[in-house]
Amino acid sequence: MSHAYTSRIRGTGSYVPERRVTNQEVATQFALHGHDVFRVTGIRARHWSPAGETCSHLAERAARQALESSGLSSDAIEAILVSTTSPDTPFPSTACVLQERLGTRRVAAFDLAASCSGFLYGLSMADAFIRSGQFRTCLVIAAEVKSRSLHVSQPASGVLFGDGAGAAVVTREESPDCHPVAGIMTIRLYSEGAHHDLITIPAGGSRHPMSRDTILSHQHSIRLHGGAVYRVAVKRLTEAIGEILHETGTNLSDVKQVITHQANGRMLHAIAKRLGVHDDQMVSIVDRVGNTSSASLPMALDWARRQGKFREGDLILLGAFGGGLTWGTALIRW
Repeated sequence: MSHAYTSRIRGTGSYVPERRVTNQEVATQFALHGHDVFRVTGIRARHWSPAGETCSHLAERAARQALESSGLSSDAIEAILVSTTSPDTPFPSTACVLQERLGTRRVAAFDLAASCSGFLYGLSMADAFIRSGQFRTCLVIAAEVKSRSLHVSQPASGVLFGDGAGAAVVTREESPDCHPVAGIMTIRLYSEGAHHDLITIPAGGSRHPMSRDTILSHQHSIRLHGGAVYRVAVKRLTEAIGEILHETGTNLSDVKQVITHQANGRMLHAIAKRLGVHDDQMVSIVDRVGNTSSASLPMALDWARRQGKFREGDLILLGAFGGGLTWGTALIRW
């Protein structure tokens, strides 16, 4: 009997900072009305990290929870992949800081940046590592401290973003005769760099290094062209979801839960309406945590698992969309 490797999410975890920021507090900072924030975004509150709480702090809390739910110790981890666009420092990587915090042995550790699609990009890398036989167990984390990149001059982004982290322990499974019973079935990733300027932090890199002028003009804060992003995101993500369902011969009615990037409530509603996703199929936590960028997808996955929204053997459809522009989908047999 022949054997093939497949990868499976064995445990999940998530974390948000203690400080809960209401719409009224956000509205006061950005000269808006609290009720308008919910009407436009579907967000009631988000969490922001206090001074001194960094990306690696959030990542560690989510990672330890994922390890606990997997029943594995940190010694089992062979690779750490951290998705973030708000790292502790430009370098070294937050993944290396996290490796020290977790006390793992000398494992592979690196960051990746694909904006809000980063968790799916990281999950795809872990899947490839495991299927190739290079690693048995990978820790994939998405952690973001977006509150440090918000400014009163940019209300479109200021009302959306929150801080948080989500994590998954991905392990190798042997499947006889190349027919996996459970695990990651397929992941598809995309990008469209022609729209790279729709979501951006203009300064701080080699194009516009930090200077007095970039600081005074607030170019280190998130700039978001909300309307354009909304239109492209809904179109591209619904197309990609249709493609992965067609490719795998899967009917949407066979999918137990659809879990996508929690950008805002209007976008989730539009995607669900276009696809014909029922309310009980679509996971939404955006109202209580806001847009946590790449962390939102694993946070929503962890929440759905802990709420008993799916069980072993169920089909889970994942989708994400973010700056770059990047997007992706995944189909998982839990």
